[in-house]
Amino acid sequence: RVEVALVVIVHFRDGKLAHEHIYWDQASVLAQLGLIDVATLPVCGADTARKVLDPSLPVNALIRRAALM
Repeated sequence: RVEVALVVIVHFRDGKLAHEHIYWDQASVLAQLGLIDVATLPVCGADTARKVLDPSLPVNALIRRAALM
């Protein structure tokens, strides 16, 4: 199972879809598939989206990982 956090920006003009932009974190997908080593990369993945929904979740995972380098 691979989790992908998405951001979609949709623009409507005259009540019709004019364009959309879909943003996703390719690095987090590659990391989940084991195709890149996240030990030295700032990859947060879907945890970042969870933090937006639940502010009580810890936020310092990248800081802790950087300290180990």
